[in-house]
Amino acid sequence: MMSDTRLGDKRIVIVGAGPTGLGSAHRLIECGIRNFVVLERQPHPGGLASSFVDDHGFTWDVGGHVQFSHYQYFDDLMDRLLPNDWLWHERESWIWMQNAFIPYPFQNNIRHLPQDVMRECLRGLIRAVSQRNAAPANFAEWIRSNFGEGIARHFMLPYNFKVWAYPPEEMDFQWVGERVAQVDLERIVFNVLDGRDDLSWGPNNRFRFPRRGGTGEIWRRLAASLPGDHIRYNTGVEYLDSTHKRLRLTDGSTEPFDILISTMPLDMLVKHSDLNEYKSCVDLLRYSTVHVIGIGLKGEPPPSLRPKCWMYFPEANSPFYRATVFSNYSPHNVPNASSQWSLMVEVAESPCKPVETERLIDEVISALLENRLVDSASHIVSVWKHSACHGYPTPYRRRDDVINSVLPALESCGVYSRGRFGAWKYEVSNQDHSLMQGVELIDHLALGVPEVTLFRPDLVNQAKR
Repeated sequence: MMSDTRLGDKRIVIVGAGPTGLGSAHRLIECGIRNFVVLERQPHPGGLASSFVDDHGFTWDVGGHVQFSHYQYFDDLMDRLLPNDWLWHERESWIWMQNAFIPYPFQNNIRHLPQDVMRECLRGLIRAVSQRNAAPANFAEWIRSNFGEGIARHFMLPYNFKVWAYPPEEMDFQWVGERVAQVDLERIVFNVLDGRDDLSWGPNNRFRFPRRGGTGEIWRRLAASLPGDHIRYNTGVEYLDSTHKRLRLTDGSTEPFDILISTMPLDMLVKHSDLNEYKSCVDLLRYSTVHVIGIGLKGEPPPSLRPKCWMYFPEANSPFYRATVFSNYSPHNVPNASSQWSLMVEVAESPCKPVETERLIDEVISALLENRLVDSASHIVSVWKHSACHGYPTPYRRRDDVINSVLPALESCGVYSRGRFGAWKYEVSNQDHSLMQGVELIDHLALGVPEVTLFRPDLVNQAKR
């Protein structure tokens, strides 16, 4: 515990009880600082890492969350919060295309493709490796220069449009880092020649998941560890008066602050504030909405799905970009593990990729049947839908120009915008990154320690846990 800090008796207000807000609050308590409050619009903690139980008793997350980490601090905290309540998994991720399952990453397993498609992809890889020269101008060019035309056409371009809901030509590529497996041409060629599957890539090739309660259980426990009078639920922010350092809240009250830590979306924070000169600037930020649909089923998964964690769907015949066998994460995600199982799919939406929401559930079920993930619609016993308006912060080509001007302007008013949408950096927006943005901000404010996660994603994501 630290008592002498730069914060003194300053009043700290934290907006949002997701991983970043709770990380800030937890670190304040560790530092012996009590003059703070967390304001949460929802009646529960967790934010985008919340979990829900539907009317039939199935547990659902807001997307396919898994727990893996770049930080010892995060790992130690997870161990303390759920000391005996973790289930560990070896990742099995696959791609469904050409009416077959292909192990992920795609480029390492092109031997599973039809011969003509496999040859096209391999030829493109060889040309890309031998002809790489000019620096790419956008994500689409980065894909083509690294993977070649074949892989770009058959997988990378269509999949990335489905998941981001924006054309890759309009996106930057600096965020990629560990998120996309790089090309090892020799390895790929020998995988083809030797008939070998290549499954081990990725920072999350081993992950853990709560035994009960879904991902949200982690954040419920962290919130419960804070003194009860430090969190106010059902309390949202309507307006930020940065000049007078106060918030107008949804219950009609006002909340003064010396320091404001905001995890609400940066565009919404600025638009509901007196910072008029930056409102047109945040209009340049891009994001996608994510519709999560849970399908509770009777029986058991077909043999092809029993070992799998999640699957990617690049082709146009399915509206979803990813499907997770959610009952494989924990048997307690379904009411009766001996006779039920569950699938969870995600669909992205943006102005560039509209979704007919009134037809979406029917389209999802039709695709699940067509792609043989579900044997019969008669097996469905529960359907759950949740839409996260701000789902993915898009690494748009002008993103850094916006955040590099807006974040310092906010900080000059004592406002620190952090987290998945507070800082708008997808490359450091996993749960571990988000919590540590909150922790590191407190260390910076209290002790003058630099914030590494927000400002050096490249260093953080090189860490091997």
